[in-house]
Amino acid sequence: TGAIKQLTTRKGPDGNPRVSPDGTRVAYTGNDWSKDTWQDSKLFLMNIDGTGHRLVSGDWDRSPQNVMWREDGNGVYFTAQDQGSQNLYLIPMAGARADAVQTLTKGAHMLTTSSAAKGKAVGVLTSPKLPPDVVVYDLNKPAQMKQLTNVNEDIFAGKKMGDVTEMWYTSPDGLKIQGWYITPPDFDPKKQYPMQLHIHGGPHSMYGVGFNYGWQEMAANGYVILYTNPRGSTGYGSSFGNQINNAYPSKDYDDLMAGVDELLKKGFVDERNMFVTGCSGGGVLTAWIVGKTDRFAAASANCPVVDWFSFVGTTDGASWYYNFEKLPWEDPSEHLRRSPLTYVGNVKTPTMLMTGVNDLRTPMPQTEQFYSALKLLKVPTAMVRFN
Repeated sequence: TGAIKQLTTRKGPDGNPRVSPDGTRVAYTGNDWSKDTWQDSKLFLMNIDGTGHRLVSGDWDRSPQNVMWREDGNGVYFTAQDQGSQNLYLIPMAGARADAVQTLTKGAHMLTTSSAAKGKAVGVLTSPKLPPDVVVYDLNKPAQMKQLTNVNEDIFAGKKMGDVTEMWYTSPDGLKIQGWYITPPDFDPKKQYPMQLHIHGGPHSMYGVGFNYGWQEMAANGYVILYTNPRGSTGYGSSFGNQINNAYPSKDYDDLMAGVDELLKKGFVDERNMFVTGCSGGGVLTAWIVGKTDRFAAASANCPVVDWFSFVGTTDGASWYYNFEKLPWEDPSEHLRRSPLTYVGNVKTPTMLMTGVNDLRTPMPQTEQFYSALKLLKVPTAMVRFN
């Protein structure tokens, strides 16, 4: 239900266990021991037998995906996420430096390129009002894309889409945050609308500008939809992604609330009729939010983690132990301080919880603990269990 980047492995490049000089088991990344929870990937080349490996993406601070050789062998194509979009890039085989990466396609869209040959490329493209469709384009003139399919033409006939607007705003500590909001069809800025804040999981992942059926359906029912990429999100570089290292949740909450405040300034959101939801990492932050503020009329914390102390040993990835300064049996204070369950006594917001009973990443007992506490406190709640 969320992307967790596992940095720990059994042995380092010298064949010895990956244990840092101070004795803590952390990740080995190149030449340094690191406790970072997020690092953007680098692109390397090597001989077919694994020898002669060298870095070719230089200091470029995004993560290459879908890597493909150029036909002449003198370059490598790949896609990468950047500030809510995804495009195609090229690295020629001349030098390992930051400016070696060439941007081939541009635009506010999510482009996944699956094949490139004889100067042509084919892939799938989606944008705020365009569901995924197959496109083909000339690698020498990538701006001129030809859409080959229109698989939702019959469904969208006669339908009005909500407009999607990008916004940048400043968090209390000065960090710039990117977000978007969707307004209902036939939107009237003089009216006030209920609002839903959606929070992505991971927490190291990215909301993009691709079409979202669910949000358009909700906008069609009269809601303004707000979604942002708070600190910890991918697509903004390693430093931005690692802002929540040993600090999750914390200032990412401030980023989200600043986004709500920025939207409220526009005057068309009913401040008494706001809602919040998210799954996995978004469920964590939803449960955190209702323990920190009662500004939302209702919340749905889906597949959340509410108690880090009991979570780290029961989730499917033991590497979560390394997301804290100390192991819980050495000092549980950080686990408690960062757990939404610690603040459940503050909750006044009606809060629903939804989780799959076989969820291995965010196990059902996490949901049950928060639900039981809310019932005990007589806060309106409901638990939905997907079998």
